[in-house]
Amino acid sequence: MSIAEKQDGGRTFPVTADFARWVAGLNADAIPENAFTWARHALLDWFGVTIAGAREPLVEMLAAECEPAENAPCTLVGRAARSGLLDAALINGAASHALDYDDTHRRLHGHPTVCVAPVALALGEKLGLSGRDVLTGFIAGVEVACNLGEMSDESHYEAGFHATGTMGTFGAAAAAAKLMQLDPSATARALAIAASQASGLKINFGTMTKPLHAGKAAMNGLLAARLAARGFTAHETAIEAPQGFAAAEVPDFAGGPIRPDNTRPLAVEETLFKYHAACYLTHAALEAIAELRAKHGLDLDDVDTITLFIRPTHFTVCCIPAPQSGLEVKFSIQHVAVMALDGVDTGALASYSDENASDPRYVAAREEKVRIETRDDMDRMGAAVSIALKDGRTVRSEANAGFPASDVDRQWTKLSAKFTSLTEPVIGAQRAREVHEAVALLDEQDDLSVLMAAAR
Repeated sequence: MSIAEKQDGGRTFPVTADFARWVAGLNADAIPENAFTWARHALLDWFGVTIAGAREPLVEMLAAECEPAENAPCTLVGRAARSGLLDAALINGAASHALDYDDTHRRLHGHPTVCVAPVALALGEKLGLSGRDVLTGFIAGVEVACNLGEMSDESHYEAGFHATGTMGTFGAAAAAAKLMQLDPSATARALAIAASQASGLKINFGTMTKPLHAGKAAMNGLLAARLAARGFTAHETAIEAPQGFAAAEVPDFAGGPIRPDNTRPLAVEETLFKYHAACYLTHAALEAIAELRAKHGLDLDDVDTITLFIRPTHFTVCCIPAPQSGLEVKFSIQHVAVMALDGVDTGALASYSDENASDPRYVAAREEKVRIETRDDMDRMGAAVSIALKDGRTVRSEANAGFPASDVDRQWTKLSAKFTSLTEPVIGAQRAREVHEAVALLDEQDDLSVLMAAAR
């Protein structure tokens, strides 16, 4: 990168073309096997949360708007119906984010798999692609979304944009372009078409529209690539150009090459998985509380006050002061902290109920016992907890949920347990085992027929 490019924050770097060249040129043989392992982990988790979320009211409404047909090419995961390509991306994408229990990523500032997996699976099913091809497209899409998110740092998110809906659209377009074998020029146009569709606002956190962001990102990215393949035109510098995506939506954009350091792990290898079914920015506090409960044998009745130390930016994401529903509880660090202190299983979907949101005991504890203090020096994924006990003691703990797992075998075991708990109540133990086995062996599958049949 030249001095001039560094001085303008990299806004003149040809980001769109660089991304397009990398995606079009990516070869499965050049991808480390560890990345394929992580991709299978991400897809196992995705099937778990999607099957569990497939009957949520928001998914029912979206499904009612499409025109399912028995001979349609694509599976609606966790449902009996089949649909067309774009509808499948929309509905499966929204379903996978409906419970807010899906994976996230530090670089993206959002949720990569819910935007990219629906596209890779829908195209893989329609085109009869092999499991390894699908995984390759998925890895490419996650890389684009997460690297673009990293170039945007926190300024895009703090401006009010939900990166899952915005950056996720580019990831979906990249995955589709890879799977459709578009050349660099067509891939650049796909990314440029995606740039005009990338949206999603944080004001809608805690509502049905937040999961819609993921579904629309998947559908819009897929549509962008499909149109580009037909010769649809767009400005091939739409990410970095004046009045392009970065200029319009990213105040502190710093463009550069997609892979400036080829020794760095691929983005998929840095995926962060959820084991609490709430906003990821609550997880560090929940881990700290769990440690204190285990170490000191605490429960809610022992507590005089609890102080949560968090970044100021949490207030725009996960600090709903008086949640009125189970969905809003997921975005109220005050309320989930109280439930965790009371021994509620924060990994169980049933814990995020309207009844728990309005429980007088939890409401009183949230309002009377919980204090929030902000620390500018704290890591975005970190939190500290200080609990003043009624016996006069004060206990403290700190946690950071921003680091990928170092033991991938243990991670697979934990994700498998999560998957089983989410899917068996919906599709039964036998079908759940079939999905699990198909994902575990996905890069050996000639096509997706076995996997998608089991997931219906």
